[in-house]
Amino acid sequence: VVFRDGLYYNFYSGYDGTTWHTGLATSPDGMRWKRQGLILSPDPATWEGGYIAANGHVLERNGEFLYWYQAGTPPRIGLVRGEDPHRLTRLSEPVLECGPRGSWDEMGVADPYVVEAAGKLYLYYLGQDRARRQRLGVAVSVDGVAWTKLRANPVLELGPPRSFDEAGLGEPAVWVSEGRYWMLYTGRDRREYRRLGLAVSTDGVHWKRVSPDAALTGDQPWNEKVVCDPTVESRGDGPVRVWYGGGDAAAPAQNIDGQIGLAILSLEISGR
Repeated sequence: VVFRDGLYYNFYSGYDGTTWHTGLATSPDGMRWKRQGLILSPDPATWEGGYIAANGHVLERNGEFLYWYQAGTPPRIGLVRGEDPHRLTRLSEPVLECGPRGSWDEMGVADPYVVEAAGKLYLYYLGQDRARRQRLGVAVSVDGVAWTKLRANPVLELGPPRSFDEAGLGEPAVWVSEGRYWMLYTGRDRREYRRLGLAVSTDGVHWKRVSPDAALTGDQPWNEKVVCDPTVESRGDGPVRVWYGGGDAAAPAQNIDGQIGLAILSLEISGR
């Protein structure tokens, strides 16, 4: 979700039974949404293949939308951009590739989330290794196209046994408030239940979980088993609005009866 010229734009993922696409919805207030149609599908004739061009994040920068998204097998991160969200220009190659053999992200990079700080762009993402461990890392760029992965990766490890995030991390959402970096991320347990965890950092690289427990869990039938894929709006130091995906079935990738919800996060930072 991004705000421009008095309107919220939601670049959301939609699954048609075989393929993940990116659709667009708009809203005057972030609560009442109207679908605006399909804006991105995978191109089978390119590196993307035919399964997914979605699961991304959008920024509005210098008058244009920049949308980083997941595509390909193994998954990599691409970029489309343009002033009109219905006429986005595709880059011909991925902007973030898998890591080298033996690295923590050699089998896939996915779930991009980009923030701007001190004139640079920081891309937080999921990386998967050959043991199928999914952890979180970060890359830095000045233009959103050429990215350098940090040597400190991964920046957030799996949770301990029997925790809500013991089996995998993904879908990070990062923002700055009260002079600190904050991250909501999806944590997955052994049953494929997913919840949102909260971590904090002083530099955006070294992260610490705020609590061993999930920060946001489902409390209704439609999101009782899956709460995932957050995007945030933080204005100043007040409460943070969180749009998130929810589902009623514990499945690793799709068929969770997914819908989108809204939550309010209040940061209790005194003494931390």
